[in-house]
Amino acid sequence: MLDPGQEFEGYFVEALLGRGGQAAVFRANSGTRPVVALKVLDDDHRDRESIARLAREFRIARQLAHPNIVTVYEHDRYWMTMQCVDGGSATNLQSRDSRLQALRQIAAALDHAHRRGIVHSDVKPANILVHRDFSRGGAVLIDFGVAHVLAEDVWHRHSQILASLPYAAPELLQGRLPQAATDEYALACTALELLTGTPPFVADNPMALVDAHLNLPPPDVSHRVPGLSKAFDVVVARAIAKNPDRRYVSCTEMMCHLDGALRGRPQST
Repeated sequence: MLDPGQEFEGYFVEALLGRGGQAAVFRANSGTRPVVALKVLDDDHRDRESIARLAREFRIARQLAHPNIVTVYEHDRYWMTMQCVDGGSATNLQSRDSRLQALRQIAAALDHAHRRGIVHSDVKPANILVHRDFSRGGAVLIDFGVAHVLAEDVWHRHSQILASLPYAAPELLQGRLPQAATDEYALACTALELLTGTPPFVADNPMALVDAHLNLPPPDVSHRVPGLSKAFDVVVARAIAKNPDRRYVSCTEMMCHLDGALRGRPQST
């Protein structure tokens, strides 16, 4: 575990930014380049699988050049550096308009990845960071650690579900390969959380949550959230349809319909 004030591989560690299941992320600088986010695997997560996952995350993110996708810089066996985004997660945004703007930006980022055959597979509020000056920097999609490259992953499948359950599409829970519509489902769940306070399904235990994604109908959010119309429910129902073929053609199209429903300009679905 690194501490602020230490040096690591030529970087001066300034502060701990966050901690995940296998790694910690620090704000760091090298003195000659801009401040970076330094991701370091924990000492007890330096097994072959974790090392391979970190390398895969770096390799996949490196293929994507988009203003709303995290930029990665350097990678070594146990660590990588990437763009430092200083405003925390999208939940820190205070207004509905700014949250909608962030969601539209992430939709564009996901569509960019999908055109290149890459599915993020773990879209959720915690993986959407925002710049402190949001009007200038916007939102940034991070963490491609469980992303899938469609051209490769016919032969490469994880032995367990690695996505976050509140946002996991039915096909992912059934062990099928993810597709662009899988990210759309997760983005719709994320949008519901950011706009209404909760994702579409909430349960007391993981098995009940899985069952909800697989079997429960989409919620009628307009009944419990003042100011939302039935048109909003219609958009959500299509975006989180159990059958991925029934969802919107792209994440951008889904956000366009959601935005229209919120502003009283519903479009034909």
